[in-house]
Amino acid sequence: MSVLKKINRKLKILKFVTLFIVVFALLTGIYGMAKPLPEGISYLGKEHVVADIDFLYDLTYMQDGKQIREQQIFERVFETIEEAEQFIVVDMFLFNDDYERMAIQVESAESKTNQVQFPNISEQLTNTLISKKKSAPNVKIIVITDPINTFYSSYDSKFISDLEANGIDVVYTDLKKLRDSNPLYSGFWRSYLQWWGTSDDGWLTNPFSPDSPEVTVRSYLNLLNFKANHRKVLVTEKQGLITSANPHDASGYHSNIAFIVKGSILQDLLESEMAIIRFSGEDVPNIQIPNNVNENDGLKVQLLTEGKIRQEMLDVIKATEADDIINIGVFYLSERTLIKELINSANRGVTVNVVLDPNKDAFGRQKNGIPNRQVAYELTKKSDGKINIRWYNTNGEQFHTKMMFVQSGDQATAFAGSANFTRRNIRDYNLETDFKITIPKTHPLETELDNYFERIWNNDSGTYTVDYEQYQDHSKFKYMLYRFQEWSGISTF
Repeated sequence: MSVLKKINRKLKILKFVTLFIVVFALLTGIYGMAKPLPEGISYLGKEHVVADIDFLYDLTYMQDGKQIREQQIFERVFETIEEAEQFIVVDMFLFNDDYERMAIQVESAESKTNQVQFPNISEQLTNTLISKKKSAPNVKIIVITDPINTFYSSYDSKFISDLEANGIDVVYTDLKKLRDSNPLYSGFWRSYLQWWGTSDDGWLTNPFSPDSPEVTVRSYLNLLNFKANHRKVLVTEKQGLITSANPHDASGYHSNIAFIVKGSILQDLLESEMAIIRFSGEDVPNIQIPNNVNENDGLKVQLLTEGKIRQEMLDVIKATEADDIINIGVFYLSERTLIKELINSANRGVTVNVVLDPNKDAFGRQKNGIPNRQVAYELTKKSDGKINIRWYNTNGEQFHTKMMFVQSGDQATAFAGSANFTRRNIRDYNLETDFKITIPKTHPLETELDNYFERIWNNDSGTYTVDYEQYQDHSKFKYMLYRFQEWSGISTF
């Protein structure tokens, strides 16, 4: 055989092997994007009639040149833990104190920058759970979290290690069981990278905090899958709480919301958390909600997780008519069908008011405004200015709320919880939990939610929001980049 024939033969083999590698990864990516979900995920609960629902919020805003912080959510979290008598299930995404400490500053009225001292929420939550376990050892306590808190097994979390050392069960969510929101990368990762071993010691800089433990190459490769258990849930035998807030120190001054419920809805909430324990390969505890008698107060609440959040939101938006009102306050808005239906609603006479985070701050790092500024431009342009946009006036912190409040006819409907309004959050990729609450028009909760939006929209007794023009961005390049990132999953939103 001539040298030329040998070279040609080797080239054919190389081409075949390369083609096989690419095709196999592509097919794996397609399957990973559409594979069956674990049992109990993407859950649509039945409507429960409840006696009362508590609305909580954290707000950070400027008043007379000073930054004011109203904090309600974690005070109630700690109270709920202390009041439990049978069990406590906590499911939280970010549960750490990692952030770039030297970078986070706030501009004062005198144009001076001041270093921010964040509340030690992660330590407080840890200590509250441990104290409860010591004082009431028969109370079953389970903490479910995301492996991001160990940067995908690069190091041990000091808080979680303390919980385990005190007899508290910790479950790390098995993210491999979820669908892949970034199939172009995840197909290759699942096919060829996830099998690699790694040393126990990391040697790369931690991307979240330079003074946190160093991390491994494998953990970086895992990060690029861009998937998470993004839920923020607390449930005991007495009450349940869903929030947009994380027990993460640098998130301590974000603006967030929470709702607390009681009654038979708690069984749905508990079962939705047991589903994570089950598919993560851990033993499911035998705990049940006691028989709770619901009082008919006209409030209806429904548990929604993952893709069912989007489905129910779209149904409510599509049913709106002229003179109805849609109020939205959200950290990320980018999901294409929601954007389309909001524009359609505005064009048929519905009042649409949207408060967005300007996407400029991320724990001391500056962001480029994607996706919110691009989506805001699209909403205003395609509705001919009918959709009203305001930006939350952030100063180092984030407007981290995730809520939609629709006033239609003789009732109102609220959606709120952990889910941003993005493809990753509400199309069966991340794990998310929301409440859908149906409220009679004259109910005090309807007034309370209306007052919340009016307060931040109209800058009542403080500066909460600024005009659309302050952060408007008409860059065609950034708009196309947003569209590509939303479509492909190659993004953090």
